[in-house]
Parts: sequence; structure tokens; C-alpha cells
Amino acid sequence: MKILFTFYIASGGMETLNRMRCNELSKHNIECHLLYSRAGSMLHNNSGTTVYITSRDDDIWRIIHTHNYDAVIVASDYEMLERFRRMGYRGILIFEAQGLGIQEEAVNLLTKAKPLLLAHCNAFILPPTLHLMELVMGMFPSLPRFIFPNLLDMDLFHYTPNDPPPFPVIAWIGRLEPNKNWLDYLDISHQIIKSYPSARLWMFYDSQLIIPEEQERMQAKVEQLGLGPNLMMLDNIPNREMPVFFSLIGDSGGILLSTSLLEGFGYAVAEAISCRCPVLSSDSDGVRISVKHNVTGKLYPQGDIEQAVQEALELMGNWELRNTIRAEGVKHISTELSPNRYARSFREVMNALGVF
Repeated sequence: MKILFTFYIASGGMETLNRMRCNELSKHNIECHLLYSRAGSMLHNNSGTTVYITSRDDDIWRIIHTHNYDAVIVASDYEMLERFRRMGYRGILIFEAQGLGIQEEAVNLLTKAKPLLLAHCNAFILPPTLHLMELVMGMFPSLPRFIFPNLLDMDLFHYTPNDPPPFPVIAWIGRLEPNKNWLDYLDISHQIIKSYPSARLWMFYDSQLIIPEEQERMQAKVEQLGLGPNLMMLDNIPNREMPVFFSLIGDSGGILLSTSLLEGFGYAVAEAISCRCPVLSSDSDGVRISVKHNVTGKLYPQGDIEQAVQEALELMGNWELRNTIRAEGVKHISTELSPNRYARSFREVMNALGVF
């Protein structure tokens, strides 16, 4: 069986998902290729999967007619559905509802996409994320949908012991854009530092995906709060190096603080938990797959800075709870996001759609 996964750009959670599932599915006799319209900054993470970077019709025509894919999975970029059909592709076309942004953006995208989805799409796949399931079931009741969690390869992402820094780290990962909500991260961290003056802020970001206005706003906020001496910006760290960083953060007595408004899944959260790095997250829907409050991590109500600070201080100061959360988190990720479980679910989708 040969499958093509497509997305806009090789970056963020979709790049992580594509890379990991291609590696796993190859072990189950499923050959996978990737097609991105733009290169992005995370292509250096790739480890052997065939990757195409193009948005040209003639290139895409050549790719699909050379390989005769059994199925094509289109994530977010709904216009690709019509393009594939126009180029003569007659196989299974699946729309993957991930990477759709905040609720309003997701509704707008699916509304625009509806005619093309109904005309060209055979099915949906999506993670068990409440807002995505409600949108898809409400707007497309006649289209088959397959719902199962993403995967995380713990052979690659696991705790790595090292000498931790002599200060607790409050980490954040994301694009400098409104949905990732860097503003709340800075406000919450500012309050935490009052109890932990030596704490350091590590912000992992991608300078190639910066909105200049957001960067200017962030720099102004950092100056206003006086966080400059505590802050370190880490640009485009290779994904393979992140287990070391997560392990250091966990051993430092620090946390990963996720402040997103809405997440379809939240790969950074799952990756941190797998490396014994405690997570405090806004209740941004998709993270609930990985974060069970006071069991595998902590959740706080969206926008409630005071509650977030209280939860952070307990997670950093109550070492019995902290150690329990770190241990339970690893067990949870290894079970719920098992690569083998993902591969079985994927094969079941292909069976149901008659690919075999």
C-alpha cells in the first residue's frame, strides 16, 4: 500500500505527526510519502521518508501519476482536494481535520471547504478532540469519519538524565501568534517569579513563522514586566534535541507552560510529558488527550491567570504530587499514543474504505 500525506508547510505539530506516522506505518508494510507546498524550517527532522516540496500543478501531476497512491490524506489545505481530482487522481481522498486554528478559524475554513469536501472527499480523519468532532459531525453528517488519537514514538521521545540547571525553568513552545497566547505565558511567569526569583523563562519558537507585529508586542511586554534578564529565546531547535531540553526542565523543578487558546492535539504537551517534564496547560480542548488534571499534568481555565499561578506553584512546590504526575504521565502517553495502536487504527480506516 502507498499513501501520500499533504500539508502546507513542514513545521509545527503536523510535521511531527507526519514524520512519526510515516516511520511507524513503514513497519506495517505501508509506504508513505509527504508533500508540502513550502519547505518550512523542520525538514532537517526528516529521517528517510520521501518528501516533495512543491505547489506547481505539473510537479504534483507527475508525483501522483508516478506513484499511483492508494490514498491521499489532505490536512487542512482543502483546495488540494479539487486539484488532485482535476489532475486525474481517482483513489481515496481523505481530509484530515487538524491544524485548523481557533474555533472561528476552523468554522470559517470548513464552511469555505464544504463544497469541495462534499464533491471530492471520501472521509474525514481527526483526533478525539471535542470541538473538531462537533464541527465535523454537525457540518458533514453524511461523510464517514474516523476518530483516533495521534501517536508519539517514545523510542525517540523519552526521559534523558543529565545535569539540570541550578534554577527552575518555565518553558513555552509555539509560534508567536495569537492562538499560542504568549501574552498569558508572560503574565503567568511574571507572577511565578515572585515566588521563584531565580526562575528562567525558555521560549522555544520558529523565527521563520513570526508575525512581525506579534514580535514587537511581545518585546514591549517583556520590557514592561522586566523579564529580560530571566528570558532566553531558543530558535528552531531540532525536534530530536527536544527530549534533552524537556528532561532538563523537568529535573530543574520547572514546568512546560502551555497557554494556547485552542489546540487540536498539542504535540509539545505530549512530548514534554513523555520526558517527565510536568505540564501546566490552559484547558484548550485537544490537550485533554494527554493532560488529565492532577494525574498526568495540570489544567487551568482559559484566561484565569490567578488560577494558573496557583496551579504552577503547587506543581513546582509539591514534590510528592509532582513526582506522581511525572510517572503517571509517562505511562499514559505510552498507552494512549502508542505508535502500534495508531498503525492498527490507520489500517482499519483503509480497510473500511476498501483500500485493501
